[in-house]
Amino acid sequence: MFSFSQLAIESLAYAEPPEVWTSDDIEARLAPLYERLKLPAGRLELMTGIRERRFWPLGHRPSAASAEAGKKALAQSKFGPGDIDLVIHCAVCRDRLEPATAAAVHHELGLGQHCQLFDLSNACLGFINGLMVAGGLIESGQVRRVLLVSGENGRPLIERTLRVLLEGEHTRKSVKPYFANLTIGAGAVAAVLCRAEETDAPCPRIIGGVTGSDSTANQLCQGDSAGGELDMQTDSEALLAAGVGLAQQTWTRFQDHTGWTTDTPDRVICHQVGRRHQRALFEGLGLALDKDFSTFEEWGNVGSVSLPLTLAKARETGALTTGSKAALLGIGSGLVCAMLALEC
Repeated sequence: MFSFSQLAIESLAYAEPPEVWTSDDIEARLAPLYERLKLPAGRLELMTGIRERRFWPLGHRPSAASAEAGKKALAQSKFGPGDIDLVIHCAVCRDRLEPATAAAVHHELGLGQHCQLFDLSNACLGFINGLMVAGGLIESGQVRRVLLVSGENGRPLIERTLRVLLEGEHTRKSVKPYFANLTIGAGAVAAVLCRAEETDAPCPRIIGGVTGSDSTANQLCQGDSAGGELDMQTDSEALLAAGVGLAQQTWTRFQDHTGWTTDTPDRVICHQVGRRHQRALFEGLGLALDKDFSTFEEWGNVGSVSLPLTLAKARETGALTTGSKAALLGIGSGLVCAMLALEC
């Protein structure tokens, strides 16, 4: 459990990849597999609610995506590159194992020599964990301003998945571990964090939250590099059940810690997986579905970017306004969970 008294999100911005792939486009590429297994067309969107997702051009590095979002966040901020004390890259995707992807972002944004940098990666929960770490450093006085960035590039994963599914002698059962890969998209997000007393205008403030872990479920979704590509297999049904179970336990502790009830938040902003996951989560936590604000329909699952991107979209569209309260509910493979209380 943790509490913050001064942590403000001073700016929040996202970068949108230029290429749009619809679920129909993906099924068209899988037509030989669909015909052989007699899978009905439209199955992908029907099961997930995902109409489309976005991708960067081939070869686009995660650091370039993160830097694009970082430039937008700094353009919105009162602070310049020389005012940032720490930059954290929070994505699943990284340029390489060494050096830290944050180093490339630091250079691209022209951040100062005094500005620390490091990567923090924890599956789809990386950005939320970054908020927690940055908040502790800011409130303890170790740093004044932090730039969080995350750039996800799911294209290598989905390109490999399409090839594996088309080249193998698959059955309906053997394609299941690859199905979740077809929901993945790409995007980037960045946020400048500081003490609320440093801001000129009302900014969203994180007032506290809780975390939860269930490492017995660590094998349910596992990804790794495969040459220059990515590979991932997921037991979607077991992961959904374990995720909702962990979320229920974490939600109970969240309510005890913050004093919030199911009626308190005006909006609930979740990690974006798909329609089935969203409804199971809201039903499991006893939350009204009209508090949901989703982006998976147009963006798919964008890993660590999904939740902060959805928060940015909620503010952009007026779904969250000054004075609103939002519960941020993040879940990542591992299995890990974090819930944050945010006041706009």
